[in-house]
Amino acid sequence: MSVRRARRAPPDIWPGFVDALSTLLIVILFLLMIFVLAQFFLGQALSGRDAALDRLQRQVGELAELLSIERKSNAEMRLNLTQLSTELANANAKAESLVVAGEETQRLSADVAALQALKEELEARIKEMDAALGEKDGALAAERRLSEEARAQTALLNQQLAALKTEMARLNAALDASEKLAEEQKIQIANLGARLNQALASKVAELARYRSEFFGRLRAILGSRADVRIQGDRFVFQSEVLFAQGSADLGDDGKRQLAGLATTLIELSREIPKDIDWILRVDGHTDKVPIATAQFRSNWELSTARAISVVRFLIDAGLPANRLVAAGFGEYQPIDPGGSEAALRRNRRIEFKLTQR
Repeated sequence: MSVRRARRAPPDIWPGFVDALSTLLIVILFLLMIFVLAQFFLGQALSGRDAALDRLQRQVGELAELLSIERKSNAEMRLNLTQLSTELANANAKAESLVVAGEETQRLSADVAALQALKEELEARIKEMDAALGEKDGALAAERRLSEEARAQTALLNQQLAALKTEMARLNAALDASEKLAEEQKIQIANLGARLNQALASKVAELARYRSEFFGRLRAILGSRADVRIQGDRFVFQSEVLFAQGSADLGDDGKRQLAGLATTLIELSREIPKDIDWILRVDGHTDKVPIATAQFRSNWELSTARAISVVRFLIDAGLPANRLVAAGFGEYQPIDPGGSEAALRRNRRIEFKLTQR
């Protein structure tokens, strides 16, 4: 038996070795698959993180652009504040600049409100960026530095807003003082107006006295003629006294009547004080019957020509030209609306009115 055992073949180990190698190969392949999958998911995570970083960088760029625009706006506002200071310095001399200063103050208030809104928007964006940056790792340090710069700019904006509010308070105080001064000036102007009205009233009363004296002298010269009368504050000549029908040339009788009037007015003008700016207004009127001749195409032209003829005669008689006015009213200011011959004759007239310029 011992001989038979010695003659047996040794055990075959290759099948076990092959099984072990196969198992090891399978394990290695499984690990490789796990590694490949891990690399794939890690790449996806890294690409998403890069996209988030790009978005943050774009937002930071937009924020920097907004801050640049705000710097320009602040420079313009400082320039506007300088202009406002200059205008307020002239407010005491001219009350009208109050309106300009008020408009500038309103515009500054609108600018301050706009800056306040922009500040709140920037703070909201900074909070959003801080929340996003808090979820990232140390690779976002540059973005955090930009956020700190944005905070610094916001703090600078807050300081500028505070300075603007201080300046606004100063401007409001200056405006209040200017408005008080304007009220005082209005009171002074009202007093001056009252005094001027009193002076004008006295001059008008004085001129009325001379007008009454003028009418009294004319009444004495002209007598009680029916075609010459006083109507209110006017001395009225019927046109037939001075002119022929349809004519603007003075007749002999009319010249005699006007000569007496001129003499009286020249004597009276020497008594009227020089500070009374008086004039004698000569108004020409016609009736409503149309006229169309080679010389006069309408009643406007006839009435104006008659008034000018009277003025020229008075100037030739010695009255100064700067104290005379000629006006033509045509048929449009009748004193008798009727259509009878008597009514038409009453409407054809020359009126003299002694008045102030």
